[in-house]
Amino acid sequence: MHMYDLITRKKHGAALTDEEIAFMIDGYVKGEIPDYQMAAMLMAIWFSGMTDHETAELTQVMARSGDQIDLSAISGRTVDKHSTGGVGDKTTLIACPLVAACGGKIAKMSGRGLGHTGGTVDKLAAIPGYRTELTREEFFHTVETCGISLIGQSGNLAPADKKLYALRDVTATVDSIPLIASSIMSKKLAAGASAILLDVKTGSGAFMKTQEDAIRLAQTMVAIGEAAGRRTVALITDMDVPLGCGIGNSIEVRESAAVLRGEGPADLREVSLALAANMLFLIGKGTPAACRALAERAIADGSALATLCRMVRAQGGDARVLTGEADFEAAPFSREVCAPRAGFVTRMDAEAIGEVSVVLGAGRETKESVIDPAAGLILHRKYGDAVQAGEPLATLCTSRQETLAEAAQRYGAAITIGETRPAPRPLIFARVTPEGVERYGGENG
Repeated sequence: MHMYDLITRKKHGAALTDEEIAFMIDGYVKGEIPDYQMAAMLMAIWFSGMTDHETAELTQVMARSGDQIDLSAISGRTVDKHSTGGVGDKTTLIACPLVAACGGKIAKMSGRGLGHTGGTVDKLAAIPGYRTELTREEFFHTVETCGISLIGQSGNLAPADKKLYALRDVTATVDSIPLIASSIMSKKLAAGASAILLDVKTGSGAFMKTQEDAIRLAQTMVAIGEAAGRRTVALITDMDVPLGCGIGNSIEVRESAAVLRGEGPADLREVSLALAANMLFLIGKGTPAACRALAERAIADGSALATLCRMVRAQGGDARVLTGEADFEAAPFSREVCAPRAGFVTRMDAEAIGEVSVVLGAGRETKESVIDPAAGLILHRKYGDAVQAGEPLATLCTSRQETLAEAAQRYGAAITIGETRPAPRPLIFARVTPEGVERYGGENG
């Protein structure tokens, strides 16, 4: 078997066999297949695509390339969640404790953020003392005793994906649905949960800019999960507008705790409840409506917040920042961005706003960038809100005073104020299951 022949066949649109896919990925991980040949194959896949079977097999081979976490020792049903990334997306910190409070088990490994999309591990690391790295024994013990543990991703989880992604990043082949789907799902399968809930974002702040692309990606990932014997469902959620009112690591943790206390922004609460309800549905806790009621009750009776606090304490963190007994260290510098005229907020460029958070120090421009846990934005007006001239649209927070002028200019450019109130936007556009696509809202692109 020769890589040259496989590239030629894929270039002409042929499907690769299971053996050929295994040969290709195993050889690349071992260093037997050079970057230039794998780059040619990635471009051939970009142009020719892959069948559902090819994509599922590619995912399985990538999942088997490193550590595979066996969660069978954990009592009860395990369920994992993955978001394709967005601005202000802190739903993991809300939905996962909700599920754990209702009897599900969450053994979740999350990644760090790069660019304008924040990473769950960075948010957790903002909690004083919180350990994002645990031994296997500590990880399992925390899940058993608290119902949930959120840690950083293992360095040897799906190493094939890590190597392939680095190559895709420099060969303009990132935006291929089979390659995106296999990248995401290889890590989810290796992480071992029996069920997977996918939050596929669409809009200006998301990787998938249109609903139809988001649905195609969701369908591909759901098919992969089901083929691997994992119950899988996806929600298509809005990322044209940042989620919630806080962007930045400690700011987002504070807002997540507020939602679990029965406070916080309505959009963040709604999306988090929808995600939690679907996670509970996947592990057999009842109908979607019954699962929604369970999640709402866990907020109302305080059990979800108590669950999050218990996990944070178990992993060395100061849970008082979640209950309001203590607060995060504030950024030393701040600046308000005010409305230049009266009207309504008719546009928010979520991606541009996410980039403002990076300028302030809340995100990474490179893997080596140092995160400022206190940096970020607090949004006072969002899409559809009325605003008067001179009223604050947002407060910018940073430890780097020199960034404020540029950040303020960028934020002003990312917001449009019009004369008439715009039509409301749906928060959730569709639900994708093995049975098909259930649509809830209109097209956004």
